[in-house]
Amino acid sequence: MNSIERFLATIERKHTDRPACWLGDPTPQEALRLCEFYRAENVNQVKRVCKDDIYAVEVPYHSPKCSAIYAAFDWYRKGSNVDIEHRTLTADGCFAECEDLEDVKKTDFQWPDPELYISKEECRRIVEEAPGDKAVMGMLWASHFQDVCAAFGMQNCLVNMLTEPEMVHYVDDRIVEFYMKAMTIFLESVNGKVHALLIGDDMGSQRGLMISPALVSEFVIPGAKKLIDLAHSYGVKVIYHSCGSIEEAIPLLIEAGADAIHPIQALAAGMEPENLKKKFEGKISFCGGVDTQELLPKGTPEMVAAKVRKLRTLFPTGLIISPSHEGLQEDVPPENIKALFDEAVKIYT
Repeated sequence: MNSIERFLATIERKHTDRPACWLGDPTPQEALRLCEFYRAENVNQVKRVCKDDIYAVEVPYHSPKCSAIYAAFDWYRKGSNVDIEHRTLTADGCFAECEDLEDVKKTDFQWPDPELYISKEECRRIVEEAPGDKAVMGMLWASHFQDVCAAFGMQNCLVNMLTEPEMVHYVDDRIVEFYMKAMTIFLESVNGKVHALLIGDDMGSQRGLMISPALVSEFVIPGAKKLIDLAHSYGVKVIYHSCGSIEEAIPLLIEAGADAIHPIQALAAGMEPENLKKKFEGKISFCGGVDTQELLPKGTPEMVAAKVRKLRTLFPTGLIISPSHEGLQEDVPPENIKALFDEAVKIYT
């Protein structure tokens, strides 16, 4: 099987020669360490040597305020570039003082238009650069729940969900419209050469959901379903990202049509692979599972290989083997990444 066939078979829970695997997106410091370890010129060469099956591309976005689609909204109206590295959900956003829907509508916020800032030519170019045998995944993020929290400030937003839900829905709907338009521009540009999109919202803590399942159902799932349905209309798979303990939200994401859940934060409550297999086998696939909190930074290569073997035993298919966070940090020894991939790409007989 090539990587495209393997990726599709894994995510569709069909027989594979081995599971698909994904390195994720290492930080610049970790990327440098991996390049030195593998004697590679860049991370793409590292991924080629590792036999990574997924070629991820960020949906290109360039506005006067930022060069990352996940920071497209200038909620703090500072009039300069959005600080991508130090954004927060907790600071008061531009709608923090709003008390009702009319206040929100009166606020002079400049909603960005993705058509002005996404180049169709650049979309085509970055996808054309992908190796022809790799599954291409667009990193759209489309984190509308996190964005709406930032728009009000998280504490204000969570209170408003209970006291003034109309104005939260209004802002969320505008955000979802932005991401749906961005997705359409991207997918229309790439001529069917993208196999998956990664979208999602962090809604879990280490011990449980940050909001109740009922609020997830009301404020997260409708937007997620719109985005998932749109991607599916182009024949594109959707991997839904949320860090933390989201076991209670997984049935809702299944109903919304997500193809896979990322990243299986391995040490979060309820996210143990045995529990996920017991409750959700045959209903949805997963991506992740190799712990980045303790195992990859502090374990030995032998321990990492043993974990991958266990994951492969539990999930002969339906699990894309990957670190349990896409942003691989610089505290992970390259030897442990090598152990992860060496075991993941073996053909078991």
